[in-house]
Amino acid sequence: MPKKRKSGGKTGSRKGSYTNVQCSKCGRMVPRSKAKAVTRRTSLVDGRMYAELKKTGTIIQSPSSKKYYCISCSVHMGNVSQRAKAERK
Repeated sequence: MPKKRKSGGKTGSRKGSYTNVQCSKCGRMVPRSKAKAVTRRTSLVDGRMYAELKKTGTIIQSPSSKKYYCISCSVHMGNVSQRAKAERK
C-alpha cells in the first residue's frame, strides 16, 4: 500500500512516540507531534482601560494560552488550509 506522506503527518524528530494531547474543540486524543498548537494572548484589561493605562506608561502583562487542535478541527476552524492539487503528492 502506498504511503501518503513521508513523515506520516507528524512533525518532530526520531524520538519515537509522543505523548497524547486532547483536542481543545472536540476532545479527541492526538499525538502531540500531529496536533496543531495555537498560542493566543488573552487580555486581562478592558480595551478602553488598556488605552488609558498605556498612555500613563503602565506595563500590562498578558498571559498566553496554548491550545492543541486535531487536524480536522484546525482545518474546520481555518488554522490550517488544504494544499493546492498541484502541490500535493
